[in-house]
Amino acid sequence: MTTVHWFRKGLRLHDNPALQAAVVDNFELRPVFVLDPWFVANARVGKNRWRFLAQTLNDLDATLKAIGSRLYVIRGKPEEVFPKLFEDWKVQKITWEVDTEPYARSRDEKVEKLARECGVKVVSLVGHTLYNTEKIIATNLGKTPLTYQSLQSLVAKMGPPPYPVPALSSLPTSCIIQPQAPSGSTYNLPSLSELGVDESELGPCLYPGGETEALARLNKYMERKSWVCKFEKPKTSPNSLQPSTTVLSPYLKFGCLSPRTMYHRLIEVYKGSNHTQPPVSLLGQLLWREFFYTVSATTPNFDQMEGNPVCRQIPWIRDEKKMKAWEFGQTGFPFIDAIMTQLRKEGWIHHLARHAVACFLTRGDLWQPWEDGMKVFEELLLDADWSLNAGNWMWLSASAFFHQYFRVYSPIAFGKQTDKHGDYIRKYLPQLKKFPDNYIYEPWKAPLSVQKAANCIIGQDYPRPIVDHDIARKTNLDRMSKAYAAGKNKKSSAGSGPPAKKSRK
Repeated sequence: MTTVHWFRKGLRLHDNPALQAAVVDNFELRPVFVLDPWFVANARVGKNRWRFLAQTLNDLDATLKAIGSRLYVIRGKPEEVFPKLFEDWKVQKITWEVDTEPYARSRDEKVEKLARECGVKVVSLVGHTLYNTEKIIATNLGKTPLTYQSLQSLVAKMGPPPYPVPALSSLPTSCIIQPQAPSGSTYNLPSLSELGVDESELGPCLYPGGETEALARLNKYMERKSWVCKFEKPKTSPNSLQPSTTVLSPYLKFGCLSPRTMYHRLIEVYKGSNHTQPPVSLLGQLLWREFFYTVSATTPNFDQMEGNPVCRQIPWIRDEKKMKAWEFGQTGFPFIDAIMTQLRKEGWIHHLARHAVACFLTRGDLWQPWEDGMKVFEELLLDADWSLNAGNWMWLSASAFFHQYFRVYSPIAFGKQTDKHGDYIRKYLPQLKKFPDNYIYEPWKAPLSVQKAANCIIGQDYPRPIVDHDIARKTNLDRMSKAYAAGKNKKSSAGSGPPAKKSRK
């Protein structure tokens, strides 16, 4: 008889309550990861994130083997492969970590129903968030908190999140994989080729996937006590040549790192010291994550404008030319294009860099729907997380949560604040590297003689600006003002606004 632990997120052995629950009955433990070929072929996942997942699965398999187990990779749709697995493996129980995303909830309901029909006990436990999001909402008398401050007040009432459960560092003899257990290539880890990735197209791996790397990275930063205590997210640099933040977000996204482990490590570091506070502190970043997870868990159509009760209905105008220029770093604004180039190459960009390009695409300059930008981030980011991605795009487009739409990031001045010489631009847009400092953010203003000396003619070797920022900003501020006024007049019908229109250009 066997117990199956189904890994989805939560790809780790430390602080994994559902995995711990899998060994309490002393049945043989068979950890599985289900790889759906349809998902591989159709999902909005870029090559960097596929590589991160492949590395994570390899690391997970290695740590499982070290305690007498292994990772079984099952190919197919979960609702199709599990009934046969339940029968063939004589499964008594299946455990998994709670996932609050709508698709995941629907999938899990189907698998749970199938399991019960097969006489298999189901145990699902919270591990991907600090708190059980249902308990947060219950503490708020059944209402979803729609501001960060309200979430802070609620979790203050609830007290600290649970302490991490011990890592699964060994297995009872009865849980170890038995000699007669299935083996062979059928259950092998996926290669990059199977995931549709051409290795020759990959750049250097800056952020290796896996629990081992996640814990090493966490330890590295927790040892910098003064830096942790003084950390203020808005004061970090969006365009430093090396990350000015922890880059732990991909590890939290995949569950290589437990948020509760990080939370309690931060509390240990803070003890006896003056330290920054939420929302700007490192602990505050975990609460932002919790906020968006909580809101998205109960908000219909959270990842789109229409039918989304928290999202303001704004008449964006789709323009494929503008969208492609932004997506592929061809807007003619070097700061914006450098960020989008870094994103495509490396799979990660700083939080404030995300602010700059999201504002530019939507309310700042190009007036494109936030959903379209969200989809590009969903493909390219290592840390693309359904709840956080949608929530942040609504925030930055001033569609929800943030309403000071008149605060617009300049695609020129903002980058200069932390990189006046343009070293970041020179790194990611080498065609501009010979421009003098006074033209690096606005190369179109350089005299032709300067452009020739830099071996880069604007309009030929690098595009002219796709819009005039000052004109676009004024036009879009007027549009936002009208959209907000219309929203006030139609408050009773929020969520039934018009779809994005296609440009006739």
